[in-house]
Amino acid sequence: MTLQRTIDILDQLIAFPTVSRDSNLDLIAFVKDFLARLGIEAAIIHDEAGTKANLYAVLGPADIPGVMVSGHTDVVPTEGQAWSTDPFRMAKRGDLLYGRGTADMKGFIACVLALVEENVTRRLNRPLHLAFSYDEEVGCIGVRRLIDHMAASATTPALCIVGEPTSMRTVIAHKGKLAGRISCTGHECHSSHAPDGLNAIHLATDMVSHLRNLQDEIRANGRHDDDFEIPFTTVHVGTIHGGTALNIVPRDCVLDFEIRSLPSDNPEPLLDRIRENADRLAATARARFPQASVSVDITNEYPSLNTAPDDRAVETVTRLTGVNSLGKIAFGTEGGLFRQRLGIPTVVCGPGDIRQAHKPDEFVATDQLAACNTMLSRLINQLAV
Repeated sequence: MTLQRTIDILDQLIAFPTVSRDSNLDLIAFVKDFLARLGIEAAIIHDEAGTKANLYAVLGPADIPGVMVSGHTDVVPTEGQAWSTDPFRMAKRGDLLYGRGTADMKGFIACVLALVEENVTRRLNRPLHLAFSYDEEVGCIGVRRLIDHMAASATTPALCIVGEPTSMRTVIAHKGKLAGRISCTGHECHSSHAPDGLNAIHLATDMVSHLRNLQDEIRANGRHDDDFEIPFTTVHVGTIHGGTALNIVPRDCVLDFEIRSLPSDNPEPLLDRIRENADRLAATARARFPQASVSVDITNEYPSLNTAPDDRAVETVTRLTGVNSLGKIAFGTEGGLFRQRLGIPTVVCGPGDIRQAHKPDEFVATDQLAACNTMLSRLINQLAV
């Protein structure tokens, strides 16, 4: 397939502002129509509200296990970022293509669509599955409905390639993620009589201190895997909201935290310790303020991915890329869910560098798209054998 055709398709995909908080239906309709013009029928799996959707299509014999290529259609917001160009109009400067989603991960989807277009008349002995999902950026949410749809099929893919940006290196593992919310309730009063109240922000900062101590303990004594850039499980507080005015002792405070765990780590014991600390704080506070509470709720989680280096899926993809070195990544993907829910051997491999994702002036290099095109062309050749 020609690189220019891939770039042209990417240009069209970037023009859809599919930020996770908004609908992706226009992009999904574009892809469905693109495939329909080639005579390929696609299944559309909507969310409950009908405002977002996954797309799933199979090229070739559907009753034989084949290879699935997976990508998410949503992107992260651009507000507050200093872009030098319109993030939703692709700009080319030399060998770099700029725009929100060029690397993460519409570049991969463009390569897949170009592949399908060029090979639509080709007879495949094993199928190629296309899986494009919504709301990956906010916790791999949309793909769960897609997986439910696939689970009803008599045949599932024998291999999955998630096309997240890995600079075309074959990635065999990523961390899992558990996202939680800690809600603290105190007793409000006038700040001039602060000791008569219970400051919910103080309860929250006590919890933050506990989370930081857990991180220090993990770093010093926890499991390490030096194949990861961050070789241990991480605990992180991302947001905190509390209080209404400086002269009011705040009644409420909420903080959001996450645990990104190594595949060899179970996050549940850490979560148990966080809950135990919350219970101790609340019990002490209730001695004076019966309404005091510190609760811990899970808001989202997805599993890690840990594919064995000698798995046939790994051998297949390294042969397709021509790059033998394997990697592990700290960020998550839908791959862990495909493996956990459907038992599909999964690797992560796609064009672009994750360090360019989520930043202003996100870009993908054209040689990365060319390398992805080469990998996919080799893949379709294998499926036709």
